[in-house]
Amino acid sequence: MTAAYIGAGHFGTAVIAQQSYVKDLSIPVVGDISKENARQAFVKAGIPEEKIRYFSTADEAEALLAEGLYLYTDNCGVIPEISQIDIICEGTGNPEAGAEYAMAALNHGKHLVMVSKELDSAVGPQLAKEAADRGLLYSPVDGDQHGLLIQMIEWAKLIGLTVISAGKSRDGEFVLDEENQTVSVEADGITIHESMSVKIPDDKMKYFRMIPEGADPAEYIKERAEVLKSLPAAGAFDLCEMTIAANTEDLEVQNPGFEQGILRITELPVALCTKENGGIYDKYGNVNVFTCLRRKDEAGMGGGVYLVVKCDNEYANYILTTKGQIPNYDLTTAVIYRPYHLCGVEVSTTLLCMGQLGITTGGEKYLPKYDLVKRALEDIPAGTVLGGDHDLTMEGQVLAASSKSPEAPVPAHLLNGCRTVCPIKKGQMITYSMIEDKSDSSLLWKLREEMESTFEIRR
Repeated sequence: MTAAYIGAGHFGTAVIAQQSYVKDLSIPVVGDISKENARQAFVKAGIPEEKIRYFSTADEAEALLAEGLYLYTDNCGVIPEISQIDIICEGTGNPEAGAEYAMAALNHGKHLVMVSKELDSAVGPQLAKEAADRGLLYSPVDGDQHGLLIQMIEWAKLIGLTVISAGKSRDGEFVLDEENQTVSVEADGITIHESMSVKIPDDKMKYFRMIPEGADPAEYIKERAEVLKSLPAAGAFDLCEMTIAANTEDLEVQNPGFEQGILRITELPVALCTKENGGIYDKYGNVNVFTCLRRKDEAGMGGGVYLVVKCDNEYANYILTTKGQIPNYDLTTAVIYRPYHLCGVEVSTTLLCMGQLGITTGGEKYLPKYDLVKRALEDIPAGTVLGGDHDLTMEGQVLAASSKSPEAPVPAHLLNGCRTVCPIKKGQMITYSMIEDKSDSSLLWKLREEMESTFEIRR
């Protein structure tokens, strides 16, 4: 099984570097707009310099691959034309470019592994259908949280667990120092840009102890959020991943910005269950993002994923809540969690499942139920070119999917690189009437229109 990877960023470089340690996995072709970044992916993988070659055409690549060489290019559009490639990983993170590469891969008969959550959140169901129509496979990727969460939910359904809530923890964790009454977060250079600390007032310290039996978890979530409001909250990239998970699984978004509770691992089954079990939800099947609260000497979540579940028969529920899983107080729910996500290091499982077993590591269905959209966090002048999920002038929200109209919110990653045509006031949702229309020039926008028609999105 031979794969190619487009997009030699942090995630992609890890995929390339790990291949040498995985049996039956070969990724000898890497593309990136920076040919040096593409070359460095092989260098960091320990490939000898004499075995690394640049190519610019498919014919050239095929000849060099026959010699057993590793190839890089900045002409990524030719990669789908290479006959030796079975699977293409789209990992550019650029939804416009990604749409072009994804459709080129499918049109050349390649299975498609979707690493770019930006593209996936906007038109993933349509790409999955395009693949199926051609007898090809389309899959989310192991290593990123939505892919891992989808697998965990599929496992839970397979063994008959009822999923009350599911989601991810943020990469940044809030560390509680009880003696000094502080909560701090460390910069990670990716999602948290500045190390910060907050002093907890004496009269609020009780809210940072374990949520006690009989207490209202919503009150604790609210009070912690108020005290720690100066610390960074979840980003649109966090909501982006959970949008994909919600569209793949039977999950519902109860709050457009998610509850974003600041919670200990041990509090997940206490808070993120239904009200009848003492939690915050009215019904089953909720998706969420939370920030892990822990002491310095406690294990964290590592940006991992979780399920709060129950069994619908008493004896199985007894086993679930007494065999190592963390339960709530009345033993009616338990949390099952995976305290890590290893990004590109884990992608090999998706590639091998696809290449050797002919299956994906995703769910059985993928429907466009929800859209990630954007709201202005400050006044945005006319003529502004909007950025992606790290653009701090906007924040993400998750709403029911809607079709294109002047008043409809624009799916977040159709906004990337778009220019505003009017001033946008702080607090306004960004709608189609506020940005340039790229329907005639963008494959991404065309795929979105096809998806809205295919799945009869009417709202």
